[in-house]
Amino acid sequence: MRYAVLGTGIVGRTVAARLVSLGHEVVIGTRDPGTTSARTEYAEWQEAHPQVALAPFADAARHGEVLVNATGGQVSVAALTEADAEHLDGKVLIDIANPLDFSRGFPPTLDPVDDDSLGELLQRTFPGLRVVKTLNTMNCQVMVEPGRVPGEHSVFLSGEDADAKKSVRELLYSFGWPEASVLDLGGIESARGTEMLLPIWLRLMGTLGHTDFNFHIQGASAQTDRGSR
Repeated sequence: MRYAVLGTGIVGRTVAARLVSLGHEVVIGTRDPGTTSARTEYAEWQEAHPQVALAPFADAARHGEVLVNATGGQVSVAALTEADAEHLDGKVLIDIANPLDFSRGFPPTLDPVDDDSLGELLQRTFPGLRVVKTLNTMNCQVMVEPGRVPGEHSVFLSGEDADAKKSVRELLYSFGWPEASVLDLGGIESARGTEMLLPIWLRLMGTLGHTDFNFHIQGASAQTDRGSR
């Protein structure tokens, strides 16, 4: 597949590297390729991944069959606007971003929150996209290498398009996520809940002192559930 990863930070670079390792063709989208290439951390990463092209958002989106939103949540709409609607219609957008607002310092707040979400905002603003929210409740290394966290843990899916969610589910399996770990929460409005996990995730990071952790949803077995009624 041809993937366009929008965003050049550590999340975008980590996901792009994993996609390349699986044999996919990847272009990374950015607002200004010249400025991005001049950043030391990106230049070093690019040297290690010469097969990944760097392009303006519009060129990257035109190239990609599937898009990954790894931009900062506060600029995601602007980035996709630059990508141009004609390059978006009908494509799957895997939204792994969170609407973190650092305007009042750390810890950040969420905007939008409660009665809206970034996932919904993107679907509403770009109705031609098939938005699937996933992987936004963990560190980027865990996203692409779930075995970093021992035992069972969960990844969530939110979106309106069943075929789009099926394709994203298959990608998650290729990243190493077991079938039982992938939980479909329903429509894109369920992204409100997964995005609102970020405040507790940030507190847990501070408490644990590292990012190799994740959430696990433990349900009662059918037999246990019958016995409790």
